[in-house]
Amino acid sequence: MARTTDGDATPVPQRLLAAATRLFAERGYDRTSVQEIVEAAGVTKGALYHYFGSKDDLLHEVYARMLRLQQERLDAFADADAPVEERLRGAAADVVVTTIENLDDAMIFFRSMHHLSPEKDKQVRAERRRYHERFRALVEEGQRTGVFSKATPADLVVDYHFGSVHHLSTWYRTDGPLTPQQVADHLADLLLRALRP
Repeated sequence: MARTTDGDATPVPQRLLAAATRLFAERGYDRTSVQEIVEAAGVTKGALYHYFGSKDDLLHEVYARMLRLQQERLDAFADADAPVEERLRGAAADVVVTTIENLDDAMIFFRSMHHLSPEKDKQVRAERRRYHERFRALVEEGQRTGVFSKATPADLVVDYHFGSVHHLSTWYRTDGPLTPQQVADHLADLLLRALRP
């Protein structure tokens, strides 16, 4: 059985993901070889194939780990005992912050999603749909209870917000004038203003 740390304190799967993320972000998925990933991680190809069946599996996991984090956090906001406006604002800001904190992952996903196998592509789309549906349910709850305007369909409201989130990797810079939380607050406020009755 393969060792989880391979002589390093960091577990091998995390080392492989870190190396793959850095290389995919710098060079692109299609221009990064398995050999380059294992060399950067300091492991053998056997270790990579023990934890990940293929480079495609690595690409899938780069995005899936961020989506899992965001889904857990969205579920916590959605399930909280708070007014719907507060829950939606928290969720809307959180997805911005977590995307910025994982900007390489987001950039890799939007640049390289078309490289996923049909099966992995279907999984990712299902996971994203689940996230969007849970987010949309908050908008619909607010519209149903009169807290939010019904003038714009909930689907369009969600697409509006996530369009902004998906473009963060094209313009946000860590050395820029706004912190991740400031960007999150601005975008969450824009969303709530769009929903004001």
